[in-house]
Amino acid sequence: VFSESVSVTEGDSVTLNTDLTEIPEHDDILWKYGAEKSLIAEINKASGVFSTSDVPDGRFRDRLKLDNQTGSLTITNITTQHAGEYQLELRGAKLTSKTFNVYVYARLPVPVISRNSSQCSSSSSSSSQQNCSLVCSVVNVGHVTLSWYKGNSLLSSISVSDLSISLSLPLEVEYQEKNSYSCVINNPITNQTTHLDISKLCHTCSDSVHCCGFTETVIRLVLSALVGVASAAVLVYDIRSTRG
Repeated sequence: VFSESVSVTEGDSVTLNTDLTEIPEHDDILWKYGAEKSLIAEINKASGVFSTSDVPDGRFRDRLKLDNQTGSLTITNITTQHAGEYQLELRGAKLTSKTFNVYVYARLPVPVISRNSSQCSSSSSSSSQQNCSLVCSVVNVGHVTLSWYKGNSLLSSISVSDLSISLSLPLEVEYQEKNSYSCVINNPITNQTTHLDISKLCHTCSDSVHCCGFTETVIRLVLSALVGVASAAVLVYDIRSTRG
């Protein structure tokens, strides 16, 4: 019995090949799925049989296609429900079989890089004044690795095998540094990358304080002016009342 592993991304199509160039005239080709070895496709060229069939739960409905030339089986719009073991049987002068182990991976989200917004307010240490604290996050992922890279060099990573969980990975960089950083999520067959723009995400705490201090000053001046106008109006009203 020959065995082959096949990996595919959810939503794509995958073809399980018989490695035949042409179906022998009097051979039977059977495709079976799962531990129960449910028959999902059959070819007998001599009797004109070229058929696909579903399993009881209907997961293969409108998804199976047979190649009438080679007998290869294609599964379209594949989902994680279609992962598992597929068995090919060639019944002729002798019985030959081959097993395909199909692994289906969900499409990867794009990593999101954000700044730790509490950095300035929660810490006044010298390190917080020199470094920008960031975090890279992804949600609803499984069987993936999340990594930070500096150029092409791996800085840190975290892996998970569970399904549908959230991952985050912190990073500290210096303000205004010129190095290239990227956050990458990957599984065995694909990846997604987000590049860090330090100039957009990282501003020094002193810049924030300066910004907020300037805004606060403007607000105070406006309020003082309004109070002054109100006081003057009250004074004029009192004078007129006295004369009256």
